[in-house]
Amino acid sequence: MPREERVIRAAYDDQAVMVYQAFTRGIVDAALAKGTFDQGFRLDRMTWIKPSFGWMLYRSGYATKPNQEAILRIQLSHEGFTTILSQSVESDYRQGVYETHTAWKAALRQSDVRHQWDPDRTLRGDRLPLRRAIQIGIQGWAVRQYVGEWIVGLEDVTALAHAIHDAVRRKASILPDVPEERIYSVAPEIMHRLRITGGGAIPQ
Repeated sequence: MPREERVIRAAYDDQAVMVYQAFTRGIVDAALAKGTFDQGFRLDRMTWIKPSFGWMLYRSGYATKPNQEAILRIQLSHEGFTTILSQSVESDYRQGVYETHTAWKAALRQSDVRHQWDPDRTLRGDRLPLRRAIQIGIQGWAVRQYVGEWIVGLEDVTALAHAIHDAVRRKASILPDVPEERIYSVAPEIMHRLRITGGGAIPQ
């Protein structure tokens, strides 16, 4: 039986990892003006970041769903991204990471970072049943650090989302260019914490 693949795929360079979030136009415009989140963004609630642009497009309906009418490509520092991953607890209990359901529940209560693996999507919205995309939820100290320290750049990619949507509806053979998403390598302890299936370890 084919094995489910759980690896982190993201566009990244030497300075930052690209993650995506969708908001109202007002929140995005305020963030672009300041260089980080400002008016309308809630620091007192969990916010979810997504490295997969295909999943972001699917989740937001190509930036057409209510309160998701604008999409930001967020440049997140490598330090911030790996710190978030190192503190994350999966939203559902999985054997192998925590010895008991009780231990997982305690870890979940103590952590300000969550993650879950969902079926990844192509830019056309097609489901990739054996490939999982990670979503990461942050709150508390993590979201404060995210907004105050770890965001190094913002780009409005709403027009790109609409252009891709238009090409998909026209059944165009070629879609607009997007940054390549490559496997993002992490330390072995993070691989274990996230249940990464292989291919994503930092060379020792």
